[in-house]
Amino acid sequence: MTSGLHTNPHPDITAFLKGRITGGDFPSAVYGVAENGETVFADAIGDASREPESHPATLETIYDLASLTKPLVTGLLSARMIESGALRLDDCVSKYLPEFDRDDKRSITVRHLATHTSGLPAWRPLYLLASTRAEALEAIAAQPLEHAPGERVIYSDLGFISLGFLLQRIASVALADLAMKEIFAPLMLQRTFFNPSAAVRTGVAACENGNGYEREMCERDFRGKTYGGWRNEIIWGAVHDGNAHFLGGAAGHAGLFSTVGETQKLANQFVGGLSQLLSPVTCEMFRQDMTVGLNEARSFAWQLAATKESTAGQSLAPDAFGHTGFTGTSCWIDAGRQRVFILLTNRTHARQLPFANINAVRREFHSLAVAKLSDL
Repeated sequence: MTSGLHTNPHPDITAFLKGRITGGDFPSAVYGVAENGETVFADAIGDASREPESHPATLETIYDLASLTKPLVTGLLSARMIESGALRLDDCVSKYLPEFDRDDKRSITVRHLATHTSGLPAWRPLYLLASTRAEALEAIAAQPLEHAPGERVIYSDLGFISLGFLLQRIASVALADLAMKEIFAPLMLQRTFFNPSAAVRTGVAACENGNGYEREMCERDFRGKTYGGWRNEIIWGAVHDGNAHFLGGAAGHAGLFSTVGETQKLANQFVGGLSQLLSPVTCEMFRQDMTVGLNEARSFAWQLAATKESTAGQSLAPDAFGHTGFTGTSCWIDAGRQRVFILLTNRTHARQLPFANINAVRREFHSLAVAKLSDL
């Protein structure tokens, strides 16, 4: 099955991304630019994998979306539960997760988790802090807060892992199964899932050779703790993120795989005039600044373009919202103009550390895309 997206490159956008492939930023780039629910520009460039086998990128290549999982699955599921009344934005997390019934965490709300204002640390290697998946949430709840809830935006994997656990507790079903029932099946997505099967591996963009990046962090910041689960092979067809891998491949912060076309269908669900899964009123949450006066402008599960030095660049409206993924992915949505900008790369593949910082590439991609849409 295919996503039905057809190649329609814009020569200037394609040439720009080819230049960044030549410059060594990433082996491949697949992009889609949509307006009013229709794809305007789309192309696939470079190599989805270079080792152990070489495969060209196509519009059907499946990418590890990494942290795009946060809004596209966890944020969307949360919004659906809020709309149905099963969850409230200002409910205390401890109502659903007794692990958070602690003096310093009792006041953390769903809103805090969804806007990264819970005060939880950005990241911890749960595979070093918990012996089993079942102990992971307790390990998160045991972490000291870095700020009081609501005081500051700290982009936190731990917060969205917790939100994923919360959704599972409400639904009494695993996150991957909940996403299939509530999102993937209703939208008839065929190439969007957690934990790709071995049969589709050659259609997946490859990632890092082993866990070198995370291993360096752990050896630097968690000396004395050993871990026997490091992967030494090329991570290809399995989730790159170490915590998501430890949690079985599906977690609230990472683990989602998809193509550019199906990522666009997911992005449409956050636009009032396009969404099949949410009401226009609910979709307004994603354009609303919920962290006024803090260090970042955050809406529900997304960063707003109003944030200083966001990857949106200067061409998107201040209430446009977006997200990036560590593997080299990004999705930005200008709901007011019903525009979606998706750029999928595999910057962690076939490259020695450090990985390229591609935020400037993302900004230029948006500027070029907006300019070319205006030319039309």
